[in-house]
Amino acid sequence: MIKHLLIDLDGTLTDPKVGITTSARYGLAKIGHPLPESENIDWIIGPPLKASLAKILQVEPNDVLAEQALMGYRERFAVTGLYENKVYPTVAETLQTLKLQGYQLFLATAKPTIYARQILEHFELEQYFTGIYGSELNGDRTHKDELIAYILEQEQLQASQCLMVGDREYDVLGARHNGIEAVAVEYGYGTLQELDHAAPKARIQQFSQLPNVVADLNSALAFCQA
Repeated sequence: MIKHLLIDLDGTLTDPKVGITTSARYGLAKIGHPLPESENIDWIIGPPLKASLAKILQVEPNDVLAEQALMGYRERFAVTGLYENKVYPTVAETLQTLKLQGYQLFLATAKPTIYARQILEHFELEQYFTGIYGSELNGDRTHKDELIAYILEQEQLQASQCLMVGDREYDVLGARHNGIEAVAVEYGYGTLQELDHAAPKARIQQFSQLPNVVADLNSALAFCQA
């Protein structure tokens, strides 16, 4: 039975596009690599940011330029970009429903924990979560497979009782690496083709559909075990 939900932040609970992309442009411009406004960089939302900046700069992720761009990004994001964000429709109500139904909710984001916690507190969503987990500023746990493994270890959770919810293939594949099924949301930043390839257990078009999907998955599990 599914008892614990690991839920992504960016592209799942909130739309961070303005804050992330504007801060990334700021960081890149600061090191002399400005991007034309016409260049779409929405694809950087979700995967480890330093690696995405390195890709834009056409350098290795451990290159000093990528690190400098990341520092510039954080300089703006920590003050302004953090709040250039909006909660998707029905998120708060749905989280409340899931908590009242007895599920334990854990945030599982590649974003640094320090920022993730501030965002949840700003939008008054932290009250629904048993634990808030993200990466470290030094780069630890920016990959979803490592992050999910860390949550399982810290909270002493059984993979068979967990479900991951996210918008990118990194969420689905990171969960699968740890023996966990995933539900993908289609309104985030993962393309439909990306999600087709990742093959999550289920997909939803609105966050409000999540309680019914989890209930259906639990019913199917109960039937298989009968």
